[in-house]
Amino acid sequence: MDMNKAARNAWWESLPAGIRNEIDGYILQDSLLGAVRVILAVGRVPHGIDVGTAQLIADDRYLHYGDRIAREPESPLDLESLAYRAAGCGGRIVAIEAIWDGDTVHDWFVRLLAITADPAGEAHLATVYRSTAKRYLADDEDRDPRHPVAAATERAGRALAEHLCVPFHFASPDTPDDEAPRRQP
Repeated sequence: MDMNKAARNAWWESLPAGIRNEIDGYILQDSLLGAVRVILAVGRVPHGIDVGTAQLIADDRYLHYGDRIAREPESPLDLESLAYRAAGCGGRIVAIEAIWDGDTVHDWFVRLLAITADPAGEAHLATVYRSTAKRYLADDEDRDPRHPVAAATERAGRALAEHLCVPFHFASPDTPDDEAPRRQP
């Protein structure tokens, strides 16, 4: 079902205050999927609201609240912070690896991992979202033609690997690929 902005606003205003408060609670916690789930639960059968329309309604609420939304803190990418996190990893670090991931909320992002010699195998160091990359790259963003997430991750990951005197592995730095081969021991 396609709903224009006016129809979405009218539908929103027709909801009981308790349902609106529940949806807005998820939005204010930056839980898009929680909000969409409630919108679908109350709107699919009686109003024909599909997932796409539910996402648009949730997006309207995100726009309504703007900076009041409690966003998940961004991972630091400066060498000092990454080295400090790496020092807290269990086991000896044998490599730094970057792997692509993605979801409907953040689009493509990269997880920066410390690969360890212990049986656990890896420790999470940072998640690099587009907003994290833009903040980290600042004025240098336009100098690298690749996806900003890749450029930021490669710069930060390579600097950390050099600092730790271990190899850096990023199987697909030019193209987002969540099935790119992982580092082989």
